[in-house]
Amino acid sequence: MPQKPVVITAALTGVLANRSQCPYIPYTPEEIADEGRRAVDAGASILHIHARNPDGTPAYDVETYARIHEEVRKRVPDAIINYSTGAIGISNEQRIHHVTALSPEMAALNMGSMNYAIYSSKNKQFYHDFVFANPFKDISFFLNKMREAGSIPEMEVFDTGHINNAMPFIDQGLIPKPYVFSFVMGVLGGIPATTDNLIHQSRQVPAGSHWQVIVIGRKQWALAAVALTLEGNFRVGLEDNFYLPEGEMAKSNGELVERAASLARTLGREPATIAQTRAMLELPVLVGR
Repeated sequence: MPQKPVVITAALTGVLANRSQCPYIPYTPEEIADEGRRAVDAGASILHIHARNPDGTPAYDVETYARIHEEVRKRVPDAIINYSTGAIGISNEQRIHHVTALSPEMAALNMGSMNYAIYSSKNKQFYHDFVFANPFKDISFFLNKMREAGSIPEMEVFDTGHINNAMPFIDQGLIPKPYVFSFVMGVLGGIPATTDNLIHQSRQVPAGSHWQVIVIGRKQWALAAVALTLEGNFRVGLEDNFYLPEGEMAKSNGELVERAASLARTLGREPATIAQTRAMLELPVLVGR
């Protein structure tokens, strides 16, 4: 009996990493869209997108997102677009206004507050040390805005407690089925990236949930393999990890997705097509937005 197809998401650019770390990170709407095309050609069906300014700094304005939306749709008209809503230091309205304006099929929803940092053992110091605040009232605000936009909430959970944070909103009917969870692992302040922790996370979500693992750094490949054996899904891309399994820096998101697809096939699962992913997530097959 054929195994369930695996949904591969490509996180194209992120907000923190820059070209001094990886010269292939896209900044402009055209570059982001080109990377989206490469990722889809290699086997991704969902594109997770942050916006950037031409100098690589984060962009949060609707106009930049609208340009990205237009360029992506030119190149891959049926791809599933998933916009970030994560941000520090801007209002809730700014964090969500591109979703309400553009109605992407999906939007990321951070499910709890946490310390968020990078620690260098070599330099014995912290970098990007901040508190990422997502209280329940804010989550409720974002869920209502996503519902108005017709966008599925992709619940990003950085620890086990964040999974449980979804339960009151499920009880209120604010989160539609199928529930979509992303287990973000390997961020300092959240759950460590280990096989035991991924198995534990996968057992906490409601039955019938769609889930993927997102691992920051090169442990991504090992836990992608674990997810495949658990009938889960996974994300790759230059937002999360620059490196191929052998340690060579990837030159595009397409290279990372190509390796992801190869790993899936090695373990007996085919990458889901866009149409198959739309069916799993109960999204319309035709893009009419």
